[in-house]
Amino acid sequence: MQENSTPEGQPAPPFKVKDVAAVLGLDASTVYVACRTGLIGSYRIGVGRGTIRIPRSALKAYADERGIPAAELGVAL
Repeated sequence: MQENSTPEGQPAPPFKVKDVAAVLGLDASTVYVACRTGLIGSYRIGVGRGTIRIPRSALKAYADERGIPAAELGVAL
């Protein structure tokens, strides 16, 4: 997964479902279910079905609840 570079002081962009799936070693459908059931905090953007984004803080909270060290995820939270 490629990290997006952001200008100094700008918050890092949220993750896409496929990015979170890759980080956690899960199938994207599992991440969609986790988002739908509230296990992973997420929000939808766009019109119609839109697209799901997962804030970095939500991924950190999910990992912390499961005892997964942030260093193991390999992404900046």
